[in-house]
Amino acid sequence: MLRRTLHRPVILFTIIKKLLKENKVSVKQRNSYSPLRAGGKVFKFSSASTEIHFASGISHLKKITDPKATVIITDENVYSAHSKRFKGWNTIVLKPGEEFKVQSTVDAIIEQLIEMEADRKTTLVGVGGGVITDITGYAASVYMRGIRFGFIPTSILGLADASIGGKNGIDVGVYKNMVGVIRQPSFILHDMVFLKSLPQREWENGFAEIIKHACIKDAAMFSELESKTLKQYQVQQKSICELIQRNALIQTKVVQKDEFEKGERRLLNFGHTLGHALETQYDLLHGQAISIGMTYACHISEQLCGFKQTGHVVSVLEKYNLPTYAAFDKQKVFNVLKMDKKRERKEMNYVLLAKIGKGVVKSISLKQLEKFIGDL
Repeated sequence: MLRRTLHRPVILFTIIKKLLKENKVSVKQRNSYSPLRAGGKVFKFSSASTEIHFASGISHLKKITDPKATVIITDENVYSAHSKRFKGWNTIVLKPGEEFKVQSTVDAIIEQLIEMEADRKTTLVGVGGGVITDITGYAASVYMRGIRFGFIPTSILGLADASIGGKNGIDVGVYKNMVGVIRQPSFILHDMVFLKSLPQREWENGFAEIIKHACIKDAAMFSELESKTLKQYQVQQKSICELIQRNALIQTKVVQKDEFEKGERRLLNFGHTLGHALETQYDLLHGQAISIGMTYACHISEQLCGFKQTGHVVSVLEKYNLPTYAAFDKQKVFNVLKMDKKRERKEMNYVLLAKIGKGVVKSISLKQLEKFIGDL
């Protein structure tokens, strides 16, 4: 199989005519495969189910989807580190990074799928971090009004958070995830081998979401994070596998109760309202921005909820090498923040903490929130 590489702003592909000739038939013709259930745990949502295969390998993917009717979407970093693992699969390779999570990238993917004669029996599989899973799910949801898709998340952030819950979408200018859909993947496969090539800063980046889960839902996990170090999780495979599964289940159970974010699912946005605004305005990774967002959310929690454990949260964030306090243009950031998707008219649904392990959602007027941000 050949890979195709997308670039921006003019998105190009490596020619793949040979790929179709090698396989004798086009993707369009390969529509008779019936996917097998191969040991995954099934989680039911309102209108779909997702089969999660914990601690599996990419070799297991052939039991879930037919390689001849499947297109993998990944990025250059993952592909270059694990190119042998993509052998035998139709693969589209994107430029890495949040800056490419835009409509032009999705347009190019769709153009390529049309060229490949991909049809409604085709399955897309996103192999990568949160950017790749977001793009893959979105492209699959709009191509031919929806085709089957699944994920193999390769980062801590993807494994514990981004791949779970059906949020698929793209950024528009400075606004994060402004366009997208909620549609559940058919399957998620956890291949922990991909973590061997994960850069140190991406480990730290992902642990922001793990700490978030602990803050809003799991005080016992928060205590575990206090007692352990990032290095311990990196060298103890059993520990990281158990931690990932624990977080995946927290995320999944919340989404099962509130798939379309009318109530409890809002808790998963702890740190994200301010964090997303910071992420688009400054050179920050997602986890770094969310960490700063959680820090200041704790201070707002002190005022509105009587929260008394800010020091504990800040200490854990810093223990995992995440930023906490930062100087920023507050008015500039607030102007982006006020367009957040959690806004309802002139009020923002803001996630705060009553105590570690118990998140709450408070409706704050934009006027009051602007004052809070200004006083930080």
